[in-house]
Amino acid sequence: MQKFELMATCASGIEALVGRELRDLGYDVQVENGRVRFEGTIEDILRTNLWLRTADRVKIIVSEFEAKTFDDLFELTKKVSWDKLLPIDASFPVEGRSRNSQLHSVPDAQAIVKKAIVNQLSETYHRRTRLPETGAVYPLEVAINKDQVQLTLDTTGDSLFKRGYRIGKGGAPMKENMAAALVMLTSWKSDMPFVDPVCGSGTIAIEAALIGQNIAPGFNRNFICEKWDWVPASVSEQLRDEADEKADYDAKLDITGYDIDQNMVDIAKKNAIEAGLGDVVSFKQLAVKDFKTDKLNGVIVANPPYGQRLSDQQSVRKLYREMGQTYKPLSTWSKYILTSDLEFEQFYGSRSTKRRKLYNGALRTDLFQYWGKPIWHHDGKREKK
Repeated sequence: MQKFELMATCASGIEALVGRELRDLGYDVQVENGRVRFEGTIEDILRTNLWLRTADRVKIIVSEFEAKTFDDLFELTKKVSWDKLLPIDASFPVEGRSRNSQLHSVPDAQAIVKKAIVNQLSETYHRRTRLPETGAVYPLEVAINKDQVQLTLDTTGDSLFKRGYRIGKGGAPMKENMAAALVMLTSWKSDMPFVDPVCGSGTIAIEAALIGQNIAPGFNRNFICEKWDWVPASVSEQLRDEADEKADYDAKLDITGYDIDQNMVDIAKKNAIEAGLGDVVSFKQLAVKDFKTDKLNGVIVANPPYGQRLSDQQSVRKLYREMGQTYKPLSTWSKYILTSDLEFEQFYGSRSTKRRKLYNGALRTDLFQYWGKPIWHHDGKREKK
């Protein structure tokens, strides 16, 4: 099977997580800014699309070279054997971006790359008229950074955060892969209680359940490469069967999402049912200040409103104060709170154990981490009650 140079792209700040996921799947990786490089066959492309929880997409790196003139860009693009990837009827839109480069006009770069590919395909397929572009879609991108050109082919299609279970959402929903990243940055294990106190449409709790039952996040969706004529349907079916066998659908999890808004609780319940986790995750209406528990060694993950508008800031900071007061007695619990309010600790009432910078979309946020002191049994197991 042919090997490809591949990369998994991701949000800034979670590259190390994507690298860890790929290593756990058995790949040698090179972690870079916003992406992780690895190598693999078409089987690996399908496997990583199916299993990566924190990445955005998996791309084939078709070619990389330096280009300071449009002539260079044309000639070096044309040198690629595009016919090995694109059949004669392929539809191949070309996206583009450019930073700190002499070739700064993105529309021109896109047009030149497109023309070079058309030339190469026309010569190889002995075609004098226009290429039909009526077949499967092969999304290409030309990315130029400091005069270094990278030509990629996207194998994913709709971004990997689109798991297919979110049928309802609130005002500012968190992307599923970001929610998975938050869970994976905690100390949570599947035998521990997990709480999202401001659950909104339920994404963080649902992602925790997918992790807890080892369910492949891409199991209920398709990828654009599955429509390509050189990607065997049998490989795709085999990998999905394997994923089904690896899932532990009977794992008992203690995952709860709370929200002050009953409407959001209803939406979260529908999303959990759509994900096949209606009996696994429970959602209830509850204000943060009313949360009490006698359970031990749990994990709280919260993505509260950020109070971006000044009019919202007071009520949001009141919520942060309530969190600080409510969670103070829970000394064995670890709390992880994501917000763009960098003065969060002041209102929460204590310094975090650790802060981590993450980007929620384009927004700079910090994950404030308060590590609990777990109580252990004499046999080395965590106490639950």
